[in-house]
Amino acid sequence: MVSITFENPEYLWFLFAIPFLIVTHFFLLRHTKRKAMKFANFVALKRITGERFITKNYTILIIRLLIITAAILAVSQTVIWYEGTTNENEYVIAIDTSASMTTEDIPPTRVEAAKIYAKEFVDSLDSNTRVGIISFSGITFIEEPLTLKRGDLHNSLDRLDASAAGTDIPGAVITATNVLASSERGRAIILLTDGSNTIETFASRGLQRAAGYANVHRVKIYTIGIGTDTQVPIGYLPQYYNVSATYNADNLLYLSNETGGQHYQASNPEELSAAYKDIRASDKTSTLRMDLTGGLMLICLMLIMIEWGLLNTRFRMLP
Repeated sequence: MVSITFENPEYLWFLFAIPFLIVTHFFLLRHTKRKAMKFANFVALKRITGERFITKNYTILIIRLLIITAAILAVSQTVIWYEGTTNENEYVIAIDTSASMTTEDIPPTRVEAAKIYAKEFVDSLDSNTRVGIISFSGITFIEEPLTLKRGDLHNSLDRLDASAAGTDIPGAVITATNVLASSERGRAIILLTDGSNTIETFASRGLQRAAGYANVHRVKIYTIGIGTDTQVPIGYLPQYYNVSATYNADNLLYLSNETGGQHYQASNPEELSAAYKDIRASDKTSTLRMDLTGGLMLICLMLIMIEWGLLNTRFRMLP
């Protein structure tokens, strides 16, 4: 599938200048023809040379229209998006560090298991694949921007600690999408959480907006729901408080389905490891971007040179 977007669509309004250029061209051509007839016998010149000295200059008109169109599309920063057949993705791994991630149903805890297998995933990627790390609870933090340095990624993962704040899944998606905005390759988020989106209580359309934002930037979201679907006491509270962390897959299924990714459930370490491996093995298509700005400017320059050459040779006006 191929689609076209414009980074600066407001400049497309200048395309309305094209009809004005066409009307102006023929108006000035008629004026020039009337003026020229006063000073030359074109009938006699045509008999001698067999050529028309005053033409409608369709060639020049078409070239000028192409120049203006190419220039407008260039300043509008035209981008073509297409599906690549090879794995050229760059990733942001978003790990939930909210209180519910301290639950011990995935030993040693959900968050520690997430860190362990995230490292394995990073090490399995090609050396030229950039990866970023973010953590999120009530607030999202960029722990590591896109980088090729595996050591820095490991250190960032080691520093992650769970907090007592809530879980803002939409904020994590938007932040991860922004981290990937500079990528010229395929873009994918691996969102690992127990799915308990507490912030959604106050922003009922947060997930929809986040999924839409990811789609606009051609970002695919893979979600990994870590934890069991039975009630297990949260790790940082004594069991007699009877406060439980319950795994919720609905939010994660929505995000993955809306953005063309896939959802995985990981109720034990083996399933968590398998989810990462499946993402690595099956992610063979990417939505890639091709910025046409440079090519359009080159076309514009070439057409200007062609027009200049024609005006000084074939369409040169006699004194």
